[in-house]
Amino acid sequence: MTRHGPTAEPHRAQWRTPTGFLLAAVGSAIGLGSIWRFAYVCYENGGSAYLIPYGIALVTAGIPLMILEFGLGHRMRGSAPLAFAKVSPRWEWLGWWTVIFVMFGIVLYYAVVIAWCVSFLIYALTLAWGQDPNAFFFQRFLGLTAGPQELGDVRLPILLSLVVVWLINWVIVFFGIERGVERANKIFMPLLFVLTTVLVVWTAFLPGAEEGLRRYLFQPDFRKLAEPKVWIDAYAQTFFTLSLGFGIMIAYASYLPRKSDINVNAAITCVVDTVYSLFAGLAVFGTLGYMAHATGKPFEEVVQKSIGLAFVAYPQAIGLVPSFPKLFGFLFFLALTVAGIASAISILEAFTAAVIDKFHYSRKAVVSVLAITGFLGGVVFTTGGGMFWLDIVDHFLSEYGLFAACILQCVLVGWVLRASELRHYVNSLSAWKVGRWWEWSIRYFIPAILLILLVSGVVKEFSPPYYGDYPLLTLLFLGWGWLVVTLIIALFVAMRPWRRALPH
Repeated sequence: MTRHGPTAEPHRAQWRTPTGFLLAAVGSAIGLGSIWRFAYVCYENGGSAYLIPYGIALVTAGIPLMILEFGLGHRMRGSAPLAFAKVSPRWEWLGWWTVIFVMFGIVLYYAVVIAWCVSFLIYALTLAWGQDPNAFFFQRFLGLTAGPQELGDVRLPILLSLVVVWLINWVIVFFGIERGVERANKIFMPLLFVLTTVLVVWTAFLPGAEEGLRRYLFQPDFRKLAEPKVWIDAYAQTFFTLSLGFGIMIAYASYLPRKSDINVNAAITCVVDTVYSLFAGLAVFGTLGYMAHATGKPFEEVVQKSIGLAFVAYPQAIGLVPSFPKLFGFLFFLALTVAGIASAISILEAFTAAVIDKFHYSRKAVVSVLAITGFLGGVVFTTGGGMFWLDIVDHFLSEYGLFAACILQCVLVGWVLRASELRHYVNSLSAWKVGRWWEWSIRYFIPAILLILLVSGVVKEFSPPYYGDYPLLTLLFLGWGWLVVTLIIALFVAMRPWRRALPH
């Protein structure tokens, strides 16, 4: 392992407790998608039978990659750019590309989705969406335009909520790891678990909830396991849900004390995220089961995918809850807000750590500039056409950008650093030792799976086009353009000299 190149900031901050680190890592992994996406993917891919391919994906890809990121960040004592540069200066650009397209791409629109949750948190107090949540969300709230070329007006309620979101992000990361990120997650994560438990218990007593869970979430359809799509979805979900490839876990692990159990912490983070996602699904699908019962409609007609599930189907179900529907709705959107903020601050911290590592600027200045820039960059997603921009940018960054970054990360550790060296390092610190299978997974298996995901994504793009209703130039500008521009910026930043460097 090279001793040339950059060094970390002196007197690097550390987590005060192992629990604080785990709560922060879990908080990053548990995002909005853990609440509304996991249960729907289960429903779509064979109910509880889907847990078989997902469990296999978690063991063969999720946990190995988490060990890689924890181990690399801890060994190199730095953010993603610093860690990659220490392995090989020629690979520093990859670390910058990762944190740049996440900070100036994903978190820009992710913060806006959290702002939607904040707005609906207030709307729940009066059930403002009324009898037609679909029209309320898309027309009155989003003010949806005809397409991405027509931005329309900035939606004031979303903009004001976005101010709140970025203010919270700024305050937490401003105060650093010990007094900011760790302290916040020690509040947020127990609160999230309590809120989710209340929602699950409340839902369990609603008529039709048991039917919704038994027939549509837990009833296994093993025939689905013969479909390649189910396995592809399982691996894709694993990468999406664990915040892998974002540079977050590398930065978080760099703040761990020297003697920390890397392998066990990685496994716990992955398992807790999965258990929580399934647990949160009980509340979501139990409520939808009650909605089907109360309206007399088939379950297939009341369930919706992704954003529609959270902001259309669920509000409609909340309005049907027989007792204290406003409180029920408030708790649901509070849970979404807390989960979203915990993930957003991890992205902000990953980029902050990278800038401080390289340029040694003041944390307070870096975080303040990033919060203002992040807010201004997110304004476009608060417009009437923002939903279309969000849809396109999320698709390209989350699939192509994320998968490409993970593949290159595996190449760096598996072939440049050599996976055996990192395996010996993490095993020397851990009670649970990983065998040579981990090296094989990093060098061959995970890159192969990610390539399959990339190819299948491209195939879906063109047959038929995933965004067939959008003009090609719009896709090139918003999708591929965003990736290319962030890559160019990453290459430029990587060429800048490090403020402090180890002697040759």
